[in-house]
Amino acid sequence: MLLAGDIGGTKTVLAVIADAQGAREPLVEKTFASAQYSSLEKIVTEFLADLSYPIDRACFGVAGPVIAGQSRITNLPWVINVGRLQETLGIEAVALLNDLQATAYAVPHLQPEDLHTLHPGEPMPGGSIAVIAPGTGLGEAYLTWDGERYHAYASEGGHADFGPTNALEMEMLRYYLERMDHVSYERFCSGSGLPNIYAFLRDTGYASEPAWLAAELRQASDPTPVIVRAALERQPPPEICTITLEMFVSILGAEAGNLALKLGAFGGVYLGGGIPPRILPALTHQRFLQSFLHKGRMSSLLIRMPVHVILNPRAALLGVTYYGLERLSSG
Repeated sequence: MLLAGDIGGTKTVLAVIADAQGAREPLVEKTFASAQYSSLEKIVTEFLADLSYPIDRACFGVAGPVIAGQSRITNLPWVINVGRLQETLGIEAVALLNDLQATAYAVPHLQPEDLHTLHPGEPMPGGSIAVIAPGTGLGEAYLTWDGERYHAYASEGGHADFGPTNALEMEMLRYYLERMDHVSYERFCSGSGLPNIYAFLRDTGYASEPAWLAAELRQASDPTPVIVRAALERQPPPEICTITLEMFVSILGAEAGNLALKLGAFGGVYLGGGIPPRILPALTHQRFLQSFLHKGRMSSLLIRMPVHVILNPRAALLGVTYYGLERLSSG
């Protein structure tokens, strides 16, 4: 029996899975509000208190870098340690994965219904795979083939220096270089970054902000859904929201292309995270693919690489599950 967990700053999802056949249908699953607990151990103890399943291994995907069996969770005052989890559970087979690494481990197991294809390309069996995931931040990961199976690796590539590709993006970079110590792709290509694009357009006068939208944004705890809804659902959409989303999509396409080139991702490029499924109409517009392919002499390579959006919101939990069942020894 595997205890699998997807640990985030907002919510923690725990599940018990018997085998790979039941990976998509756990024996039991429960969601917890992370901030209401002082540690993951507290949640695990509560979750297992009324269960009689003989847990013999555990694997958790966590929203933060994992170094030497330990992770400090972004947006939570938690430090998760393999040793403490082993003690709490009374088992040795415990693993921590970065949440993007967990999503990457799910990729080889995703079904057609889990994906929306933006570009079919010419997938190469055993080719490297890139995963880029704009959510609260910008996560990046990758998979390589060893001749028998894929191995997933986390990275912090979302924090690499932002590289503008047109005059407006150059102006935006100059604007934020005066206001930030470091301007990375995550500053614009994420849920926390999309409002930065909007603020640049508003504050420089490049696009005007309607009074009704300003009022709505003042009342919102998170401005990103407000901006996205206005761009995609309101008729006519406010120009400032339309341009914001267009710039976001273009930047995402450019960075996805950067990642694909660096990895030689002939196995495919997968867009994960919470944002891509919500902006599919914008991603299916030619702007994304144009930006992805706009790599000069290397465009002929990129056009061969498939690009998919991961639609399944449980991808990270699936990746944790497959890793735990296939690669953690219960003995």
